[in-house]
Amino acid sequence: MKLRHLIDIKDFTEAEIDELIEVAKDIIDNPVKYSDKCHGKKLATLFFEPSTRTRLSFEAAMYELGGNVLGFSEAQSSSAAKGESVADTIRTVSNYADIIAMRHPKEGAPTVAATRTKVPIINAGDGGHNHPTQTLTDLLTISREKGRLTNMTIGLVGDLKFGRTVHSLINAMSRYEGIKFVLIAPEELRIPDYVKEDVLDRNGIEYVETTDLEGAMPELDVLYMTRVQKERFFNEEDYLRLKDSYILTPDKLQNAKEDLSILHPLPRVNEISTAIDDDPRAKYFTQALNGKYIRMALIIKLLEEADAFSIPGSTAERWAK
Repeated sequence: MKLRHLIDIKDFTEAEIDELIEVAKDIIDNPVKYSDKCHGKKLATLFFEPSTRTRLSFEAAMYELGGNVLGFSEAQSSSAAKGESVADTIRTVSNYADIIAMRHPKEGAPTVAATRTKVPIINAGDGGHNHPTQTLTDLLTISREKGRLTNMTIGLVGDLKFGRTVHSLINAMSRYEGIKFVLIAPEELRIPDYVKEDVLDRNGIEYVETTDLEGAMPELDVLYMTRVQKERFFNEEDYLRLKDSYILTPDKLQNAKEDLSILHPLPRVNEISTAIDDDPRAKYFTQALNGKYIRMALIIKLLEEADAFSIPGSTAERWAK
């Protein structure tokens, strides 16, 4: 038995993801039942990159499970500012906490962390690579809104090149039957070839690439908007040229399905008009709330598995050597 982490959404089986979703739904229905689940446990939130929803939802999740939180919200307030390596930070912090949620601007940093830790690591986003807990949030939201995770058409819009939420969602939804993706992006921000080849083509997933949002709208069951991320660009000129490629306004929803679900991982800049916020199809703030519940379910699962792993003769002896 190995210490479990969540670095990539593929670290969990479809059955495990479905189980997490069901636990999250039970937490929503029966919060008191879970209010003491993590009594005496500590979550460390190590955020080397700015975050609002992800960090605060992790912290709210742990507090609502009866646990405690420690950590930092930016690299400059940690010893990383002095040049400390990720490996050394993790080896140190895993002495103080029972589980770690980590965000880092460099792809692969959580993978390094997982090789140096005594406790479970949760990837809270690494560069433009992965954001698995956002994907779990998305799956819970889709499941609650549509009543299923199968047989639907999902439109992904905006920054599909650097969008780690998009890459993780494609990986996850490709496991379910009857999924079709409509990939809507300017030429410069199209989905990377490795995602198409390694995930979509390899799994025989139907998809189309287009620059036409309004033309694709009538067939969509889920519309997943993303912002063009200024922090991923090497020069401001390219960012300014592409940042307003797609702006969702009420007129663009005229031909959309009445039961369309509009999602966005947030933060929003201007890619969704505030006039959409009162549309019953707008689910992005509900989506943000769902992030707390699915992270509660994930923390419970990883801590329970870590406790089972920490039996005499296994973890304790291994780390004593």
